[in-house]
Amino acid sequence: MHSVVRGAGALGLAALLLAPVSGCQGGGPSAAEPAPTSPVAGASSGGPAAQRLDWRACPAPSAAQGGGTAPASDWECATLKAPLDHAKPDGGTIDLALIRTKAKDEQHRLGSLLFNFGGPGASGVATLPALAAAYASLNTRYDLVSFDPRGVGDSAGVKCLDDRAADVNAAVDSTPETPAEVKALDDSNAQFAAACEHNSGPVLPYVDTESAARDLDLMRQVLGDQKLSYFGISYGTQLGGVYAHLFPQEVGRVVLDSVVDPTKDPEQSALGQAQGFQLALDDFMKACATQDAAACPTGGGGAEGTARITDLLQKLAGSPLPTSSGRKLTEGLAVTGIAGALYSRQTWPALASGLTEAMQAGTGDTLLQLADSLNGRDPQGHYNNLNAANRAISCVDARQRYSDQDVEQQLPQFRAASPVFGAFTAWGLTGCTGWPVPGKADHPEVAAPGAAPILVVGTTGDPATPVEGARTMAQQLGAGVGVTVTLNGEGHGGYNTGNPCLKKTVDAYLLDGTVPADGTTCS
Repeated sequence: MHSVVRGAGALGLAALLLAPVSGCQGGGPSAAEPAPTSPVAGASSGGPAAQRLDWRACPAPSAAQGGGTAPASDWECATLKAPLDHAKPDGGTIDLALIRTKAKDEQHRLGSLLFNFGGPGASGVATLPALAAAYASLNTRYDLVSFDPRGVGDSAGVKCLDDRAADVNAAVDSTPETPAEVKALDDSNAQFAAACEHNSGPVLPYVDTESAARDLDLMRQVLGDQKLSYFGISYGTQLGGVYAHLFPQEVGRVVLDSVVDPTKDPEQSALGQAQGFQLALDDFMKACATQDAAACPTGGGGAEGTARITDLLQKLAGSPLPTSSGRKLTEGLAVTGIAGALYSRQTWPALASGLTEAMQAGTGDTLLQLADSLNGRDPQGHYNNLNAANRAISCVDARQRYSDQDVEQQLPQFRAASPVFGAFTAWGLTGCTGWPVPGKADHPEVAAPGAAPILVVGTTGDPATPVEGARTMAQQLGAGVGVTVTLNGEGHGGYNTGNPCLKKTVDAYLLDGTVPADGTTCS
């Protein structure tokens, strides 16, 4: 594991919990499978003007996208060809999967609004239809468009472990305390990296965020838009910031919501996440205690609640809990499940139920379901390529590599930041150690002088991308470019909380071009 910011965060997790995926088309790739065919040498995208998208009825999402049923008839899907290596535009190509639903008011259509839901690793093709109701007001005048970024889903999706090996990998102790446990984690990371190289070696150097940003501009051109209108969430804010840096003059109306701090290295980001998830956990426990402390699994919250959870995790480290599926709830899966439920206030009741079940009944079904949702595992045991894409993109983006000794040195600081999540996020830093492809940069470049105003939205209770990241992103974009809007609330993905003030502010910007005052706050 490299990071707990993965998938669509609150968005994808809520969609999975509300509508469990089904009908998945077979298992994931195996480490024994042959490597994928390399892009055809000498093939060319033909340039934007030469491409015509062939929009057709959408099939059901593939196994790599997460499976499920085909979207309604008002959704269309197409494939865009992009250079594997943008530095060699006449070389091999990859196919990028796109989805759209047309603007309802064609007479007042503004163009296309492209979405990236984060991760990195979230399939936009699978996610946008599931969450489209949240963007109905925007769909009046925009074609809503999303895509699987390179390395994700059906866009040359990175393939690593098969389903059985992925289950084993997910159950490995991710907070090792003995030399044997550290070695087991190191071996697991090495196995993961080797499987990715074996199955997806040709694409691994090219799934970086800069390449994805260049894909975004190719989409803009092929879709016929003079400027890019874009809505990026979580990792999608990093993609949007990099796009603005590369193409400042092509920036139209852009919203960055739940912002990744572009100035932090992986260690600083992981520490910020430990603090952010602890803050969200404290807020959950406070709400739980207010509702009914006697029935709340974390009692009065605060130190008492944290102690109850760490006691549970310590017991799980020595004796995982049974579940009705026959799988065990390990310490690492429990932490993953707890973190997953904190992405959205909507899933707080599930967290309370899961903790009560584990502490009182001695079973781990609910926490395991929450962990599976965040890990991209469906009820039939099939994994999408979420974790594979997340690690591949994260590791090619970031130059830093961390040793076991680096982590052990920083563990006290991480544990002080969060007794529950500190060690978990710290050891996640070793996920890129030994990766077969070197990282490209110390941090993403997002400075965009001359770009149109970009709305940068942060939420005060966001566990995965702390609100400070929005302020830093706005500063890095540059004076007159980054415009901050703060939501006093909980969760990851401010717009999708349905807060009326924030929705009105964002809609006015995207639909009418009304730029709010910098520092606007919604409650």
